[in-house]
Amino acid sequence: MKKRLVAIMLALALMLGLASAASAATASPGSSKVSGSAAYMYGRISAPSYGSEWAILGIARSGYSVPDKYYQDYYAAVEQYVKDKKGVLSTNKYTDYSRTVIALAAIGKDATNVGGYDLVAPLADYEKVLGTGLNGPIWALIALNSRGYSMPTAPAGKTQATKQMYVDRIVNSQLDDGGWNLNSTPTSKSGSADADITGMALQALAKYQSQTAVKNAVDKALDCLSKMQNDDGTFQSFYVSSTCESTAQIVVGLCECGVSLTDSRFVKNGKSALDGLMSYRNSNGSFLHSREESGDNAVSSEQGLYALVAAQRAASGKNSLYSMGDAITVSTPAPQAYGLPGKDPAVQQVPVTAAGKTFPDISGHKNKAAIEALAARGIINGGDGGLFRPDNTMTRAEFAAITVRALGMAASSSANFTDVPSSQWYAGWIGTATSYGIVNGYGDGNFGPNDTISREQAAAMVARAAKLCGMNTDYSDAAARDVLAQFGDYTSVSGWARGSLAFCYDQGILDASAKNIQPQALIKRCEIAQMLYNMLNKAKLL
Repeated sequence: MKKRLVAIMLALALMLGLASAASAATASPGSSKVSGSAAYMYGRISAPSYGSEWAILGIARSGYSVPDKYYQDYYAAVEQYVKDKKGVLSTNKYTDYSRTVIALAAIGKDATNVGGYDLVAPLADYEKVLGTGLNGPIWALIALNSRGYSMPTAPAGKTQATKQMYVDRIVNSQLDDGGWNLNSTPTSKSGSADADITGMALQALAKYQSQTAVKNAVDKALDCLSKMQNDDGTFQSFYVSSTCESTAQIVVGLCECGVSLTDSRFVKNGKSALDGLMSYRNSNGSFLHSREESGDNAVSSEQGLYALVAAQRAASGKNSLYSMGDAITVSTPAPQAYGLPGKDPAVQQVPVTAAGKTFPDISGHKNKAAIEALAARGIINGGDGGLFRPDNTMTRAEFAAITVRALGMAASSSANFTDVPSSQWYAGWIGTATSYGIVNGYGDGNFGPNDTISREQAAAMVARAAKLCGMNTDYSDAAARDVLAQFGDYTSVSGWARGSLAFCYDQGILDASAKNIQPQALIKRCEIAQMLYNMLNKAKLL
């Protein structure tokens, strides 16, 4: 009897010890921590674009309040990117489709019609999805289930996928140790479990645990991960030291599977996986990649954020991270009117086609923003070596080309100038520019395509372009004199250019803070970029 009593007391002590250890572990990150990390990410990704998907997921699912315009700008950027790519995000990396579908689901957007293209459809191509290893079926399943999409129809001649085929592929690729790695397949199971991939596999299989084979695979994987967890609650990938990303994927995997973060299997020395994740978090809300490093890591911060969100949602009884039935709803912005009422019908707004385009030789340049804005729209380009050469001059042919492109016009037939052969690249641009009165010839049948442009010539040409945009460019001699009299050298301005220069200074197209006009000085490429940028802004064409 005494022995039995002692055994019972030992068992109770062991149970109480485990309960004590579990209760010491962190189950929820706390709303302030989640909000702080979401605020950090919002500040870091202030202008979201295609490629910002994981940040969008974390912020949108966190409940952190940001203006609708933030998500609207992201969607508009994705839509434009998809249109530019004609719906083809990748020819071999189909996880790009999955990632985008997931982010769009997080903001309540239907990925089957983005700019007229179906981004879910590629996930029906079984072989293509498998092309990225086990990542393919894992993320395809998560994406398809994020908004309850039905499996689309694969293109003719392609292997039609089903969700069950992806489930089976993952289950049948499980390694003998209970985990998965990127290269494991049903017929090749070499190597050992990788924490990242095992966590992701759990995320994909979570919704299928009613299937016996899936439940057995999940239980086996949980046992595997329990053994892989470090004494401080963290996880690591193969022989790499413990990382934020590995730990984040396990936190999300456990939450998706409905496993408590304080489950005794995942508490080591009183430290849960969430405690391990929090050990990488900086005070500003960002995350380290590893504790051996310092500073903010973009990828770690994205994964750290959405793992915190997964933990918080689990602790508060909300839908899991990838169950988007409670996704936010982002309003559709009203169509933005562009251009001024009196603009020529031929003038069109030029869309962004190369977001983020820049040049190494404009870093810190005062005209950097204007140059990049025009480059992003294909209005202005660099030269050899990818440099912009901001201080170089510009020829009349180059100016005609960029001005026509700035107005959204196309190159037309060659102009009738003896020195503009139809075979030259600039012939069509000069043809359009002259037909709309933006540029003129010299009156002797020549255009002078390779002649450089002076400041007053550029002002005259920009003023003519502005008139096509609906702006009032007419300045009487008296009005022009009133504007130009502030400059010390205004009397040196050619008579034919006074009205144009007055217009450009009066409308802020040229910077009036300079003491002199220098009308005959050759204008630089950076100055022309700034003039066109300012003019397009005034004309409501940016």
